[in-house]
Amino acid sequence: MKKLSLRTRVLTGTVAAAALAAGTFGAVSANAATPAAAPAAVTADAKNKNTTESTHLTIEAATKAAQATLDAAEKENQRVSVAVVDRNGNTIVTLRGDGAGPQSYESAVKKAYTAVSWNAPTSELAKRLTNAPTLKDIPGTLFLAGGAPVTAKGAPIAAIGVAGAPSGDLDEKFAQAGIATLGE
Repeated sequence: MKKLSLRTRVLTGTVAAAALAAGTFGAVSANAATPAAAPAAVTADAKNKNTTESTHLTIEAATKAAQATLDAAEKENQRVSVAVVDRNGNTIVTLRGDGAGPQSYESAVKKAYTAVSWNAPTSELAKRLTNAPTLKDIPGTLFLAGGAPVTAKGAPIAAIGVAGAPSGDLDEKFAQAGIATLGE
């Protein structure tokens, strides 16, 4: 048997690898082009126990509450930022009052996120840190007074977070003022 040169062996190996790759690509492409079977349709109605309804705060209501919160703070000469988040913690509206500190914006969002996550005012949640100090390690949360949940039928649907006043109690007072306007 004749021994092949290095050049011939490399060339033969390259051609074989290219043929294998082309075949694999063709098989994958053929499989990708074949549509998958559609899942069975589920009719969503009140009797279907696999679905649920949820209530959401409208952008109009969130803006009204945020502005009322900011107005309450301004009446007491406080410079704050306000954030309103939905049930999932996504920001709906943020307002940064004139002269509010640069840290207040992010703090307001985190307070609102924390309040809606646990359906409790953040002043109450801050007290829980003595028994569960690792709560503060959960990303995106801030366990300082100033966040208050908005509920409908006992379930959280949104939250308002306020930051920038000299105390968290004031921040939370302003958040409650915003929530009060939603009942009007």
